[in-house]
Amino acid sequence: MNEKKEKYEIENEFEDEIDTENSENDQNIVILSEEAGSRIDKFLSERLELTRTRIQQLIKDENILVNGKKTKPAYKIEENDVVKVVIPELETVEIKPENINIEIIYEDNDLAVINKRAGIVVHPANGYYSGTLVNAILYHIKDLSGINGEIRPGIVHRLDKDTSGLLIIAKNDKAHLKLSQMFHDKTVKKTYLAILKGKLNQKSGRIVTQIGRDKNDRKKMAVINDLNSGKTAITNYEVISQTEKFTLVKVHIETGRTHQIRVHMKHLGYPILGDSVYGRPDSEKRQMLHAYKLEFQHPITEENMEFIAELPEDFKKALKKCGLKFETS
Repeated sequence: MNEKKEKYEIENEFEDEIDTENSENDQNIVILSEEAGSRIDKFLSERLELTRTRIQQLIKDENILVNGKKTKPAYKIEENDVVKVVIPELETVEIKPENINIEIIYEDNDLAVINKRAGIVVHPANGYYSGTLVNAILYHIKDLSGINGEIRPGIVHRLDKDTSGLLIIAKNDKAHLKLSQMFHDKTVKKTYLAILKGKLNQKSGRIVTQIGRDKNDRKKMAVINDLNSGKTAITNYEVISQTEKFTLVKVHIETGRTHQIRVHMKHLGYPILGDSVYGRPDSEKRQMLHAYKLEFQHPITEENMEFIAELPEDFKKALKKCGLKFETS
């Protein structure tokens, strides 16, 4: 990897921020009258010079307490509140290049576009420190943006482990910043294909909800009504082919929430085929969700770019088995 470059911060709703702190800190903060009324996540972010995402994670992990009790990011601090903050030391992990076969369908000096196969994790996380897409791109692509640190070099957006399809990789910081802003401004058009269980009763639709953590299972996401703990998620869909038992839809998302399409399809009552997390287990080994097309303006040259990822074999077989038809467009 190149030597660490100037640190940038950019709000990016499509990518969790990476925390680069590596120190242990345990302190009590007594709230003064002039500090009262602020959201605790905003206040601590400015006070401790950490990202709000990092503060919110510390709150979730109960490493931040108010008057000895757990709190929420939206809590408004009051005068004389005692805020206890514990910042645990983060594990240092060396991410090594690995000769893992990946399909790079486009590459220039600023970015690469990869057709990710299902079953590979995008970036290292707990339990996945090797065999990830990052390990592969470190081997195949020598120069990568360092904005997201050692764990996620070049990663601008993500796909779930068992979702296949297109990903953009930034090769320098200028391209990374511009691409991140483009995702934030919703100028990158992402089109997915999904096979749903059941026959949709309308040809197209737009789903607008709040998505947040499932209160009964923190590993899952859910449609919720709490504006303070959820984030707006917008999904547009169009029916491509149908039978009495299955529907193939083309999906365009305006936001990029965790598991968004999977959660929204479940919310409609038509879970994605093969998705055992948000639907019942079936014969498929993974959710039939494929990031099919990307359309965007090149972050440096401003050229209009369009990429299509060929359907993987398991998706083609599922289409045939379900009696669904799809013509490349």
